[in-house]
Amino acid sequence: MAYRTSVLRLDRDLALRERILACALQRVSEGGFAALTMQALAEDAGIATGSLYRHFRSKGELAAEVFATASQGEVDALAQTLRGPGSPAARLAAGLQQFAARAWHSRRLAFALIAEPVDPEVDEQRLLYREAYAELFVELLAEGVALGVFRVQQLNLIAACLVGAIAESLVGPLSPPARAAREAGRQSLDLAEVSQSLITFCLRAVGAEEPQS
Repeated sequence: MAYRTSVLRLDRDLALRERILACALQRVSEGGFAALTMQALAEDAGIATGSLYRHFRSKGELAAEVFATASQGEVDALAQTLRGPGSPAARLAAGLQQFAARAWHSRRLAFALIAEPVDPEVDEQRLLYREAYAELFVELLAEGVALGVFRVQQLNLIAACLVGAIAESLVGPLSPPARAAREAGRQSLDLAEVSQSLITFCLRAVGAEEPQS
């Protein structure tokens, strides 16, 4: 009986932890990491603030797990496209377009993941996931070089450059001032312009022709 009770307790704890993470991710999606306070999160989850610390030792640890959860979803989505059908150049273009579109659809979350000032624990995750993105590009670049589609030599370096280009091209259009300008009806870059410029730049950077639509 004691064992059964223990298992039930573990299940309840796991369910509560998942609810806390879901509430935290929703809060970051709506207001960035600045909106993620332990008091507000406890109210969202319907628990006492002290109960949060039974599952997460600090706000930094919690924020890092939220970052990892959100980022893993983006890595998985990109991997599916980069490893899908089509030529390496077409898959690179499709992956870039998809990444930009997903970021545009969840602008506050995307900006939080890419550029918002964060706790050191989150910065560590940010570096790890930049490496995860780079590994996907290394894999595609190697395939493209073998087929004569890409003309690059230092695959790891070029992959890192692609990750940097993606982040830097999106951070401005996703930033709070850019969002405010769009909401006020002032002229600003749109998704199509950003995506096309990013695709053109990256394909030229690896010595590839743009796929014909």
